[in-house]
Parts: sequence; structure tokens; C-alpha cells
Amino acid sequence: MNSPAAQPDRHPLAVQHPELDEASIRLLVQTFYGRAREDELIGPIFNRAVEDWDEHIGRISDFWSSMFLKTGRYTGAPMRPHLLLSLQGPHFDRWLQLFEATVRDLFAPELAELFIIRARRIADSFEMAIASTRGDLVRPRHSI
Repeated sequence: MNSPAAQPDRHPLAVQHPELDEASIRLLVQTFYGRAREDELIGPIFNRAVEDWDEHIGRISDFWSSMFLKTGRYTGAPMRPHLLLSLQGPHFDRWLQLFEATVRDLFAPELAELFIIRARRIADSFEMAIASTRGDLVRPRHSI
């Protein structure tokens, strides 16, 4: 299968896919957070933590745009706010379930898979950082 030609206005390292643009990223973020806000497990956490949903959706859209389209619009530090929440393994599992279902509903399988791979990496790194901050990880002893 030939890869699609690079879109002329895209960064050369941006993901090149005909379904991927600013509008589709914003739709993904809006759809996902619409579902997440209603979810019994993670909805209460999001609804307590997010004060301005329009601002949050814009910020997370910038995050995914920077990640996939290389726009460079996201300049935040995403780990810090998550460290302040009482997130545990089941929260990350549910976040991934909802996110994966959303990207599969919205995108062709090959593009959905790119989002899923990245989301799983993000969830793993957040989960590890939170566990480490709480002291839940056992550090290996170094032998001399």
C-alpha cells in the first residue's frame, strides 16, 4: 500500500493521513470528553478537575495537534496536573477504553491505531509517574 502524498501545508514530520486535520482532532477531543464526562468512573474526576471545558478542549486539541500535526501549539506540562489527582489503575484503564472506542468510531483503522498506540504510551507514563510519586514503586537495590 502506498502512503498518501504529503499535504503541502503540513510539517514534514506530521502524520500524513487524509482524515487527519485540525477539525478531526477537535472532533475527537470533543467526542471523547463528552463521553468521559458522563462516565460513572472517570466523569466525577474530570468534572471536579476541569473548570472551563471550552478551554480544556482547546488545550487538549492543541496537545494532539502538536503530537500528530507537529504544530507546536501545545506548550504545557501535562504530567503535573495529573499528579494532583487521585488517579489509579482502573481510571487509566477506563480512560483508554473510552478513548480507544472514540478513535475507532471516528477514524479509519490505521489512523485509529496511531492514536491508540500514543494514548497507551501516555497512560503508561502517567501511571508510572504517579505510582513513583506516591512511592508505590519498589526501587531495585543496586549491588556493588
